[in-house]
Order: sequence, then C-alpha cells, then structure tokens
Amino acid sequence: MTDVPGAAYGAILRAIAWNPPLLLALLAMMTAQAFKFGSALLVRRRVDFTRLLGTGGMPSSHSASVTAMSTAVGIEQGWNSTIFGVAAFISLVIMYDATGIRRAAGRQAQVLNRVLEDLKDYHKLQGERLKELLGHTPLEVLVGAAYGAFVAFLFHP
Repeated sequence: MTDVPGAAYGAILRAIAWNPPLLLALLAMMTAQAFKFGSALLVRRRVDFTRLLGTGGMPSSHSASVTAMSTAVGIEQGWNSTIFGVAAFISLVIMYDATGIRRAAGRQAQVLNRVLEDLKDYHKLQGERLKELLGHTPLEVLVGAAYGAFVAFLFHP
C-alpha cells in the first residue's frame, strides 16, 4: 500500500521546487520576515519571535512576495503576457490592502486599546488587547516591493 499523504507532500514539494515564481515568492517572504526579526533583535536587544510570523513592519513581506512572484512571471512569460497582467493586478490589490484597509484596522485597534485601558480604571473590565501592527506605511510597501523585484531578478534561473 502506498503512503498517499507522503506522496502528496512530495508532489507539493516538487511543484514548489520547479515553479520559480512560487519559490521566489516564498524566498522573498521568508527573508523579509527574517530581516524584521534581525532588525528587532538589533534595536531591542532581545529576541522577538513574533517578528518572524507577525504582520506589519519594514519591509512588507506581503509586498516582497507578490512582487517577486509577479516579476518572476514577467521574466518567464513576458511582460506583455496575460498571466503577468493577472499577477501584477493581484499584487497591486494586495499592496493597496496592506496600506489601506489593514493599516486603518491597526489604527482603530490602537484607539480601542486606549479606550479599554481608560475604562479599566473606572470599571471592572477584562478585555484582550487588539493587535495593532496589522498594515504597512506606503514606504514599507515600497521597500518590500523593491526587495521582491530584486530577489526575482537576482535568483530567477
């Protein structure tokens, strides 16, 4: 009897290894997150593992990954191809979302956390702090996008 889950896992790994846009997107995302972890370590002089998986911060790993993917698709399929147009459009939507909707949600979380802290002084309230670092500044998105393009041009086979 064959090990179906193991075979499926192997097939997924082979697909990633032979798909440069996907591989470069993952590489850009992981290295951008590693950069955030390293910079937090240097600045705060303490280990903060939330920077490995957390959202927000410089550079935007979302922007880095989708730009690396789009750039790799453009290199492979041509800058005038339909699939590059699709990849580029999806990338722009994700980057817009990071600076718009998710950033606004982070700002709202800051305000709600302050209100909760003020109310705790006068009432017996228990509440969990909301996550505030959700989105990105336009500069964080721009740097992430530039980094993603750099990774794609540097490492595309």
